[in-house]
Amino acid sequence: MQRNELIVVHGADPATMVAQALEAAGLDSLIPHGALIAFKPNLVVSKDASSGAVTHPEIVEACVGWLRARGFTRFVIMEGSWVGDSTSRAFTAAGYRELSERIGVPLVDLQRDTWKRYDAGGGQRIAVCDAAMAADFLINLPVMKGHCQTTVTCALKNLKGCMPDEEKSRFHQIGLHEPIARLNRILKPSFILTDAICGDLDFEEGGNPVRMDHLVAALDPVLMDAYACALMGHDIEDVPYIGLAEKYGVGSADLSAATITEIGEASLAAAVPASSGKVRALATRVDERSACSACYAALIHGLARLDERGLLKRLDAVLGAKHEKRIAIGRDFTGVTWDGVGCGRCTSNATSSINACPPDGAEVAAFLERMAVE
Repeated sequence: MQRNELIVVHGADPATMVAQALEAAGLDSLIPHGALIAFKPNLVVSKDASSGAVTHPEIVEACVGWLRARGFTRFVIMEGSWVGDSTSRAFTAAGYRELSERIGVPLVDLQRDTWKRYDAGGGQRIAVCDAAMAADFLINLPVMKGHCQTTVTCALKNLKGCMPDEEKSRFHQIGLHEPIARLNRILKPSFILTDAICGDLDFEEGGNPVRMDHLVAALDPVLMDAYACALMGHDIEDVPYIGLAEKYGVGSADLSAATITEIGEASLAAAVPASSGKVRALATRVDERSACSACYAALIHGLARLDERGLLKRLDAVLGAKHEKRIAIGRDFTGVTWDGVGCGRCTSNATSSINACPPDGAEVAAFLERMAVE
């Protein structure tokens, strides 16, 4: 796998998806013999992965199984939850304590670890936990989700869990974007596998999960985060730490120069989770009939971006009586012609439609915004 590559795996079974991603990346060829392999999930709060807040433990289990089958034996799972919650509680709530006992991989609570400060450039010194720096091969397992302060959180920001609590608090005091970018000059994951199965629409702590059924493999955290922005309907400029990290030589945000390999077929979208009040409100504008999860998620993300820009009411007015004031999406609309609005190639016979399979959130947001303002 090269630095300019992204491997996107679609599916509904995390174990199968992990195997496909690691095989396509040739992960075993990237890891030195005898290396201590550290997994860094996102366990920011004490919740289950279905909340859209934390990394699915099935991903770690599948990674360990795949690597053990290829002769690797040294593993740890490390995390430091956010200030105000307990990593120990998070390990239990998210199923990692049970996983650790069952597969024999130790847990490292970075909230209790020792640490040192390192030169991050620009006159800044950043504290990083010793266990994170001691790993021979660090596998970053972020969740692709929204964040109330930084808009998006994915690979770059996930490393914040590798700092002591005092340093996390300091980051919030001095502004998150600059130190997050500089942290990634010090702590450099060897491989990234992003959990984009059901990340939260808006908040790091979960509650508005949107099912996407993706895993995304990368070597470059800047490229990974740029791709996350596109899927969620944001511009890279909406997340300043991405541009800063690129400026500091961490990686490239140029998606136009990236090689993107897609594996598998997106599964059919599930019903909107009952806990997702905001998602359910946005979904009242959707007529979903056998839609794949990738397309459905892109539409929800696009609608959310319009909501942020204050354009939802204008979109509602434009939709008018067309197709019961809803946007059609799904395979059951293939070949059907009607005077209405559609999302995805399956609805290409609608009067107005975004003809992509699947579109990303940025494309959907732009399409809907043009409709709302014209």
